[in-house]
Amino acid sequence: MASGDKRPNPPVELDGSGLRIGVVRAEWNSSVVDRLIAGVRRGLAMTSSSIVGPLSVPGCFELPLACRALALSGKVDAIVANGVVIRGETTHYELVSEAAASGIQSVQLETGIPIAFGVLTVESLEQALERSEGEGQHNVGEEAVLASVQMARLMEAHR
Repeated sequence: MASGDKRPNPPVELDGSGLRIGVVRAEWNSSVVDRLIAGVRRGLAMTSSSIVGPLSVPGCFELPLACRALALSGKVDAIVANGVVIRGETTHYELVSEAAASGIQSVQLETGIPIAFGVLTVESLEQALERSEGEGQHNVGEEAVLASVQMARLMEAHR
């Protein structure tokens, strides 16, 4: 989101009452992930959804497996996966960010449980901080909850 852009507002009809939203968080870059989780909690409150978790995993590479376990548990209607991958000087960034994205996509397609991608893939810590700001500002964790509620309602309507 470019500077000056406004964060998306949830549709008026976006109601998560009765929905159980699973939250999985990577511990790597935990100071930024903590900010994303604060956004998740705001999004849950905004939509009246309840939280299952958060489950913690070591890093973003491990997110898909934890999301799969949660999706197969029968305890959630949707999941929000949160983590941060910051580009470094090696190809590690590409490997981890691609594995996390494709793994999470595979899990949601396999299980039919929507998983919102609240994983920051950024060039710098500064970019990560810009995407995990406080209340009323850009926070990908909060936005991911809104997406997860919207997708859970979509799936519910088409079962």
